[in-house]
Amino acid sequence: MKKLYWLMIVSLLLLAACAKPPVVVEPVVEEPVVVEPVVVEPVVVEPITGDEAPTLKAVSWQEVSGWQQDNPSLALGAFLKSCSALRWRPQWQTSCQEAIAMEHASEAEVRAFFERNFVPHQVSQANGSNEGLLTGYYVPDLKGSRTASSDYPYPLYKRPDDLLVIDLSDVYPDLGNYRLRGRVKENRVVPYWDRRVIDGLAQPLAGQELFWVADPVELFFLHIQGSGRILLDNGKRVMVNYADQNGHPYRSIGKYLIDRGTMTRDQMSMQNIRSWVRNNPSELANVLNQNPSYVFFRELDGDVQSPPGALGVPLTPGRSLAVDRRYIELGAPVFVETTWPNSDKMLQRLMMAQDTGGAIKGKVRGDFFWGMGDQAGELAGRMKQTAKFWVFLPRSEPISQ
Repeated sequence: MKKLYWLMIVSLLLLAACAKPPVVVEPVVEEPVVVEPVVVEPVVVEPITGDEAPTLKAVSWQEVSGWQQDNPSLALGAFLKSCSALRWRPQWQTSCQEAIAMEHASEAEVRAFFERNFVPHQVSQANGSNEGLLTGYYVPDLKGSRTASSDYPYPLYKRPDDLLVIDLSDVYPDLGNYRLRGRVKENRVVPYWDRRVIDGLAQPLAGQELFWVADPVELFFLHIQGSGRILLDNGKRVMVNYADQNGHPYRSIGKYLIDRGTMTRDQMSMQNIRSWVRNNPSELANVLNQNPSYVFFRELDGDVQSPPGALGVPLTPGRSLAVDRRYIELGAPVFVETTWPNSDKMLQRLMMAQDTGGAIKGKVRGDFFWGMGDQAGELAGRMKQTAKFWVFLPRSEPISQ
């Protein structure tokens, strides 16, 4: 009954929206590659229940495995970036104000700062397990141009003018994390075009191109990463960043290739997917179209050195983490225990939850930001590690020094 009730509400709102001429909606900047339902028959996301809520268990600092091995002062800059977004929230004000004065502090002083201002909480799955999955992402470089040519035939699109976003949060706060996407056709809201149509012969977004690039496979992975640098022939580099998404769900082409028996789970990596697709050009369109989600981009100012994440602050290579914001608050420090990509060598590091992603769903689930360029891509593309998380939450009353 509850689902039917919400379904009726959303349907009425959509009918009301369709009764008016199309409205140009301001873009809603969200996380890279956001998974959202297609606007056909609106489906309402149920709120998280008590059974689904994350298990956050307060623990002692001695129980944070690897806390003494990492140098937390290397994460202080990333924390200060978080504070630019968090400092207006009462529970974060004390720690953020104190952190400003820690810029030149020693490793021991920074460690004491975190221990004084925060309580570590280990994150667990609903079944009680404290282990989850950690993957990696990065900012790729793509050769491109502002004009189409035989060298640069593949378009990278800006946010289309006709993309309709219906945000229900102002009317129904329970739906605050839910947006409907579509377009208006003959006074009806219909689903936005999926990848197969957008990249097909009809070219419905002609005229909305931001750049043109050389490689369709690299362009596809740019959609997955959410940010990238376009390398122009004149030597300039232009940063592009997620602007919006077509509303269709993200589907993994890696899973598709595994299900087909093309490669095993152990063989799966971004590098191996690239190699297989390039060695099987007749399969290119079919494989890429298995993911109907399509990302639109915006050009960032020329002085931007690192793209912003979902928190709205520049990401820090090796210290920014994408999480599921339903379970881990954006901006919060998160201590991660994992291993290096394709290795059993321990990687224990204080990071900041500053981003989200369409494939990053779950309580103990994260995406490690490795940075920019090919070297970062090598690490990101091979990372699929088991991990444990400890979230640092502000103390109600910091411990006196």
